[in-house]
Amino acid sequence: MAGVGGVVGGVILDESVLLASQQLQHPDSSSSSHSSSNCAFFQPDAHFLLRKLRHSNIPTGISYGPGLEAHKVSILKEVATQYSIHCFILDASSIDDTTREVELAWRNIGGCILYLVSNKKRDIYPKLSKCGWLITILNVEGSSACENSSMVYINKLQELPLTICHINRKRGAFPMYPTQDGLMFVPLTFELPLSPQLQEVDVVLHKATDEIISIDLNSSLQSSNTITYSRGMQELQRYMEHHLDLCVIDPLNYIYPVLDRLKIQQILLGLEDLKTRGCRAIRGPNFLKVDDFNQAGLIQSLSETKLALPSIVKPQVACGVADSHSMAIVFRVEDFKELTVPLPAIIQEYVDHSSTLYKFYVLGEKVYHAVKNSTPNADTLMKLSGSNELKPLVFDSLKSLPTAKGNPNSGDGNSSKDTDHCIDLELVTSAANWLMRKLELTIFGFDVVIQEGTGDHVIVDVNYLPSFKEVPNEVAIPAFWDAIKKKFELKRTT
Repeated sequence: MAGVGGVVGGVILDESVLLASQQLQHPDSSSSSHSSSNCAFFQPDAHFLLRKLRHSNIPTGISYGPGLEAHKVSILKEVATQYSIHCFILDASSIDDTTREVELAWRNIGGCILYLVSNKKRDIYPKLSKCGWLITILNVEGSSACENSSMVYINKLQELPLTICHINRKRGAFPMYPTQDGLMFVPLTFELPLSPQLQEVDVVLHKATDEIISIDLNSSLQSSNTITYSRGMQELQRYMEHHLDLCVIDPLNYIYPVLDRLKIQQILLGLEDLKTRGCRAIRGPNFLKVDDFNQAGLIQSLSETKLALPSIVKPQVACGVADSHSMAIVFRVEDFKELTVPLPAIIQEYVDHSSTLYKFYVLGEKVYHAVKNSTPNADTLMKLSGSNELKPLVFDSLKSLPTAKGNPNSGDGNSSKDTDHCIDLELVTSAANWLMRKLELTIFGFDVVIQEGTGDHVIVDVNYLPSFKEVPNEVAIPAFWDAIKKKFELKRTT
């Protein structure tokens, strides 16, 4: 790569790589919205690229020539506003004016400007190259991020983020969303071959649960054969199986328990030995697995597992497939017969918890938490259902939860501020560390409610790679770095 300037400090996308040669058919073309109009004139992958660049730390701009039609200029300016990026007029006869305008807009960017342009605008290459810009040419058939002494050639817009990563890594820099500690996140795309993308990364951080097509619960979830992933995820899985030296957070077989609510419930039974000096308990809820809501002896089984009504019913499959978050709160035994929750299902103890949920996030050895509103106590739920003859409250836990109007706490006047409801962070942190060792996961989350009266801390849900949206970036990113770095260093020593 000798001869090409320093690290990429800014990116300018020429209109020739963004605008389609003619208006494209768009599924929403009947809509009058500006966004669908933009999509109709933009290359299919243009918005993908702009989204990736917007979430990086790289200054980005759009350029166009002075002779471009007015309606196209209007679209470019609208898109620039949409993505909070700059828009520059690039006149081949006055390149110096353009470069000065860019310098004034971006100041000290700490690197060279990568200029992505179509191979149809060859006349401008030499002039910008003399200014120290890195000319990157799109639509060179048969090329994929090829380089010579002064130019880079790519065939698809989607190749640009990884191309920037490749250029900057060769200069010891970190291009896509770098942190002060040197951590960067580079998006992998299943639309391009994975092998060349993975050659640029040290660690793969995945959310495989979002790529699940189906789960077979009739066989053991310890085998990956029970899970069918998307085609792209299958390709990644094959790559990982043939490159055992690649550091993966976390190996796919480690996440299998969190896909199965029965398995997680069984694991949580091991928490019973964890207590603090105050003798508070942390546990999972009482539960019963059912394969048929009409099964004989259901009432006796509920009694034997210490399940009283109301109870909450959840599918055994915890995530990744349709209806895995379709749930119901049941008040009467006879209503199980007509229940629409997918089978097999878990009938779980409903814990009165004064509408207060504690979300815990585990990042390696760091544990964080946030307090959220939750469903009300049983007596309030019965009032909600009373107008419907105590019929089950059916809901999707990802979309909405049964809530009470007005006071979110129970009708008996108890409040989450009562002594019984002070969270015992020492106890929950001990449980988090226990779960980390048991599950062998680096990054996961779990939800805790505190039972009224007993003060029991009850873990009602465990999930892999949660959103961490309640944890500030300035806290979460360094913790991510520490967790990933330790995992990577451990992998290198084994």
